[in-house]
Amino acid sequence: MDSAMTLSQGARAALTFQSYEPQPPIDGVFVHRLKVFRGLEGDFMELCRLREGQIEGLPQGFEPRQFSLSKAVPGRLNAFHLHPKRPQHELWCVLEGQLRVWLVDLRQGSATEGNRRQVILSGEEPAFLFVPWGVAHGYQAGARGAMLLYASSDTFNFEDPNEGRLPWDHFGAGLWAEDRG
Repeated sequence: MDSAMTLSQGARAALTFQSYEPQPPIDGVFVHRLKVFRGLEGDFMELCRLREGQIEGLPQGFEPRQFSLSKAVPGRLNAFHLHPKRPQHELWCVLEGQLRVWLVDLRQGSATEGNRRQVILSGEEPAFLFVPWGVAHGYQAGARGAMLLYASSDTFNFEDPNEGRLPWDHFGAGLWAEDRG
């Protein structure tokens, strides 16, 4: 087998390698793949079944109180928010396009406090992303935009919104940097 390639000193100094390490865990966060049945005539996907108010088949219980739909134009950055006033868990599913989602565990005393995790959600490979209460979350839409369906465990209250916002670059602008790889 040939030995390693000899590069100029400048190229060697600038060279980086893609990492394929798994994303750091965040307690309670999970991605649950959905089954799509594909055929020449079209596709079918069963989103969820409810039993006694709970979504069946998830790794942990989740009782949705409200379903919402959000459409993001290409490149849209919607970050960061969390729900500090009342417990609110969320379950996200991208129906069309792609989202780069960043999650940061802000729960004081959590075993994964401070961990950051990126998840790519795509309408081509639909999945549920569970975002537990106390985990800051935000997204950036891909080149075709995205359609996000999400369920929350609490209903939105217009008189007392439970939408705490952090600056988009609170955890570093590099999280949202374009990969020019």
